[in-house]
Amino acid sequence: MKTDIEIAQAAELLPIAQIAAQAGLGEDLLEYYGRYKAKVDTLALRDAPRKGKLILVTAINPTPAGEGKTTTSVGLSDALHRLGKHVILALREPSLGPVFGVKGGAAGGGYAQVVPMEDINLHFTGDFHAIGAANNLLAAMLDNHIQQGNALDIDVRRVTWRRCVDMNDRQLRNIVCGLGGKVDGVPREDGFDITVASEIMAVLCLASGLMDLKARLGRMVVAYNRFGEPVYCSDLKAQGAMTALLKDAIRPNLVQTLEHTPALIHGGPFANIAHGCNSVSATDTALKLGDYVVTEAGFGADLGAEKFLDIKCRAAGLAPDAVVIVATVRALKHHGGCPKDGLGRENLEALEKGLPNLLKHAENITQVFGLPAVVAINRFDSDTEAELQRIREACGRFGVRVALSEVWGKGGQGGEALAQEVLRIIDEGKKDFRFAYESSAPLAEKIQAIAQKVYGADGVDFAPAAAKELQRLTELGYGDLPVCMAKTQYSLSDDPAKLGAPSGFRITVRKVKVSAGAGFVVALTGDIMTMPGLPKVPAAENIDVDENGKITGLF
Repeated sequence: MKTDIEIAQAAELLPIAQIAAQAGLGEDLLEYYGRYKAKVDTLALRDAPRKGKLILVTAINPTPAGEGKTTTSVGLSDALHRLGKHVILALREPSLGPVFGVKGGAAGGGYAQVVPMEDINLHFTGDFHAIGAANNLLAAMLDNHIQQGNALDIDVRRVTWRRCVDMNDRQLRNIVCGLGGKVDGVPREDGFDITVASEIMAVLCLASGLMDLKARLGRMVVAYNRFGEPVYCSDLKAQGAMTALLKDAIRPNLVQTLEHTPALIHGGPFANIAHGCNSVSATDTALKLGDYVVTEAGFGADLGAEKFLDIKCRAAGLAPDAVVIVATVRALKHHGGCPKDGLGRENLEALEKGLPNLLKHAENITQVFGLPAVVAINRFDSDTEAELQRIREACGRFGVRVALSEVWGKGGQGGEALAQEVLRIIDEGKKDFRFAYESSAPLAEKIQAIAQKVYGADGVDFAPAAAKELQRLTELGYGDLPVCMAKTQYSLSDDPAKLGAPSGFRITVRKVKVSAGAGFVVALTGDIMTMPGLPKVPAAENIDVDENGKITGLF
């Protein structure tokens, strides 16, 4: 059996100009990054109307058994393409942290991949490098301001802006900087986040254009002065130089799938610590070009889909026409307590115990957000007909149909049943989209609404510091912003050990901070961290390159 990278390397790619023409883009709107990648100039499309139907792909809470959300997104796009539909795929860019850590690549898998997968998984077009450079320029200018006399009276104990690097490096979570002597800076505590957790990533992904990007950068809170007043990026006069670093990064990247479906891949915020969606710019461009747009949101529907709907859709005026919820029999049995070595054997009891996780997500999409949904079962050879039938019966109670997806092994052909079901629910037009909370609700009530409606919690407990900060942010004028929950991806609760659809639990918010440039308030729960660490055996140990430059081990 070929590996993902072997399949990708054996593929015959079309010149990117040919893919652009298929998407409806002229060469005058492209900036080439080699033969198979290009940046898209979206300025010429600014006044074009959105014409596409938007399909959101989400999933159950992730498990070690795997779900295949990106693979399903790619395969669904190829299936729609095979059915004669004008479709554009819109995905996030992978972070080097997971690529070299636990997850490996994030370009799909098997015969449902975006290519060139090595480039996409590694440096791509340099977007993440630009974001890291802009982030660290701001950090350097902030510390230089303090060193040069501190005219803004910044309290060095209340600097909120951290440095970043696009790598899992737990050693950098908490550091002391400015050591050495007077000319080496002012000593203070500091730390690093992974680049995808930088507010600049969220700003880039939610900005409507270059000038909106600059305005949002200027609004970012970087510290507080000795009177407790916020200090903004604009106070340091850094936003202009930062925008110069990001002027190319804000433009979406055009690539292709193995079956030559156009794909816009842009931005990459994590869904457990940020809003987990690709850029508004890429989605907007895709909707102006294609009749159907397939996009995804990170991790389970409790994180990525909730934020896509409550944050991105609210900011960009979007409303999905259909939602696909990806699951596997193996993952549902894991949620039901089946050990990893038993996932390949029929186990209806474990499946029954794990099904409530899928059903809760289906209920949220259809009842909380009012959107039509279909469950895509990413099929494995070990799945039995009895197990598949049990899923169909359970989902039927919510009026949600189930379609089998075999895109990993068959590409677009293996996704045609799913594509037909998606087209059916779009044609029925039964969406009644609504948000989980109103913008005018107090911040604490918004958090309560997400916890109770989406997670199924009994309520929320706020640490004293978090409650105080919510009040202060409201007084500063941030009370109408949406909420971005930072929570474990492995559970509907804030405890990763609580699988399935737990009940009788409460969510604890330990810290709150404002991302004023991005336009949301972040509520941190549990032990969620903004700088991951590498596992005992990192994926990087298996990645190599030969004398001809051919990469192996990237999956």
